[in-house]
Amino acid sequence: MNFQQLRSMRETVRQGFNLTLVAERLATSQPGVSRQLKELEDELGVELFVRAGRRLLGLTEPGKTALPIVERLLLEHENLRRAGADFARADEGLLTVAATHTQARYALPAAVKDFCAAHPRVSLHLQQGSPRQIGQQVASGEVDLGVATEALADFPDLVALPCYRWTHVLVVPRGHPLATEAAAGQAPALQRLAAFPLVTYEPGYTGRGHIDEAFARAGLDVHIVLQAMDADVIKTYVELGLGVGVIASVAFDEARDSGLVALDARHLFATNTTRIALRRGTLLRGYVYDFIETFAPTLTREVVRRALASEPGEPLGL
Repeated sequence: MNFQQLRSMRETVRQGFNLTLVAERLATSQPGVSRQLKELEDELGVELFVRAGRRLLGLTEPGKTALPIVERLLLEHENLRRAGADFARADEGLLTVAATHTQARYALPAAVKDFCAAHPRVSLHLQQGSPRQIGQQVASGEVDLGVATEALADFPDLVALPCYRWTHVLVVPRGHPLATEAAAGQAPALQRLAAFPLVTYEPGYTGRGHIDEAFARAGLDVHIVLQAMDADVIKTYVELGLGVGVIASVAFDEARDSGLVALDARHLFATNTTRIALRRGTLLRGYVYDFIETFAPTLTREVVRRALASEPGEPLGL
């Protein structure tokens, strides 16, 4: 038994039993993948895959039992490799972070700048995706950590640590009725807001669920005229007069967005929590702990270690 056989099995499941995709992912040939899988089955003495001719359709019961063991073996192999690298090259390596657009554009820059200054020999790769894509990337080991507001807590293989809390703001052009009313001391009400078309995030992004929940609880119908993943796109169309924008407070800058007015909306929508996601049981390089603490000072090395050692469903005590 070797690790290439184990990787072939894991990747076969991840790629939906499409051996062409598996071969591309592992930089080998399709016959090579088939051989690795057959050799693994021969050594274990059981069939791991349901077959129809040469096609793989799924896992057998022995395969379903073996898969989590294979995942753990590969995780510990990676942990061992990281442990060796941490001693041999303590401050040199690669850090891959997946984040939503809002986090990458507005929340992470200061932490990335400080981290890169303190760790000049670490290559930092920043990827963007949806919250669910980020969770899947962390769970599969494709990235070291993920930063998002939604979805991360839904993955049992992940530890999702709270970083900071934030609220939404309404953004309108100068002279908009809501801006005039706010200047007169009248805070926007949900019923009043529902009278205007809205421009906000797509479902599953940047607290959109709390926006929908607020209107649903109040029994209000709302016309969302445009949805986007990017707050800058939302602000562009608000400036064009398309509707009232609802964005994360961190995404508004008075100097940069001088044509718009931001109105506090914390009384309208629930507070959101941005989290860092890590794969449970992973051994982190020292500089990964440093990055986490740079971004969220409350997440010290000891706090993160305790969380990674916890069992699924166990309170993190944060």
